[in-house]
Amino acid sequence: MADISWLTHRPIAHRGLHDGNQQCWENTLSAFERAAHRGYAIECDVHLSLDGIPVVFHDDGLTRLTGEDGYVWQRTAAELQALKVGGTHDHVPTLAEMLRLVAGRVPLVIEIKGIPGHDDGLVARVAEQLALYEGQVAIMSFDHWIIRRFPLDAAGIPAGLTAYGSSEGLIEAHFSMLAHGISFVSYEVAALPNRFVSFVRERLQMPVITWTVRDEAAVSQTQAHADQMTFEGFEPEFAALA
Repeated sequence: MADISWLTHRPIAHRGLHDGNQQCWENTLSAFERAAHRGYAIECDVHLSLDGIPVVFHDDGLTRLTGEDGYVWQRTAAELQALKVGGTHDHVPTLAEMLRLVAGRVPLVIEIKGIPGHDDGLVARVAEQLALYEGQVAIMSFDHWIIRRFPLDAAGIPAGLTAYGSSEGLIEAHFSMLAHGISFVSYEVAALPNRFVSFVRERLQMPVITWTVRDEAAVSQTQAHADQMTFEGFEPEFAALA
């Protein structure tokens, strides 16, 4: 298994170091540049465009971030790049643009967002771009059908499960993903502690990062039950989770 100790060395800026979508919006090149400049790792979200190009965008729909109707998968990458995010100068970036900007300065954690019926080839397309990237990078997903593609389409790239909740049904579903070659977990901080996270950290020696940390209570939860945090809304000191 590849060494992924870098995953927990520094706090991870959730969708880049945005300002709560006031002037610097989430998942934009501006937010990624701010994070890289300050030395934070970066978490971002990736969808597949109509023409099969990975683009950096969180929502399935376009309305909240661009004011446009419709869905990401209904637009080509060029059409998405023409859209402004939050009325700012920032456009919807492709994954390739984001990788060129960061250029290995800080680690990247890429959440792959599945949309049933509209994500065929997404993992493979992301893996193709990451194969050429010279920097520390990992992929992860909430979507179990996406995770099942990781060992097939993205072999050799550190891969993780993004997870939430503490009900028995959810916990058992999370355990089932351990059969698909994941090497870390990103877990909802409000659902800690739980037996799944304890098992992967203590028995499997697998790193756990949390999402999304916004206050001191969540920092404390991370320090007690995980190895690093994905944060937004403040700028943590690096020493906080060293």
